[in-house]
Amino acid sequence: MFLAGRLTQDPELRYTPSGVPVTTLRMAVNSSFMGKDGEKREEVCYVNVSVWQKAAERCVEYLGKGRPVFVEGRLQSRQWEAEGGQKRTVLEVTANRVQFMDWAQDREGAQQPRAKGAAAPPESAPGPEESDDIPF
Repeated sequence: MFLAGRLTQDPELRYTPSGVPVTTLRMAVNSSFMGKDGEKREEVCYVNVSVWQKAAERCVEYLGKGRPVFVEGRLQSRQWEAEGGQKRTVLEVTANRVQFMDWAQDREGAQQPRAKGAAAPPESAPGPEESDDIPF
């Protein structure tokens, strides 16, 4: 399964009893569709994504609330017994791959995704010199 969305909170690193790092990404995934009345509808689905080992450590280091991410993973059902003996079940995604995304401004002001590792020009970088001379 593939998900693209924004984090609703900062990820926190935890460890299993055997010392394996894990974090949960809490994502808001937007979708739009046409209703029966022909009107465009939008809805938000909140999804928990479990990330393990080195990937979990990288997510905690580089991601924060509001950051856009792309996740490839598998849907899993997890069950446990809550206080009072009630059985609980939750569906969540276990990540196989997490891609960090940034939003870069293009020349018209529209936002475009850019991979986290892609180099961005410094904010104070001078623009190209403009000249009225024709280069030929």
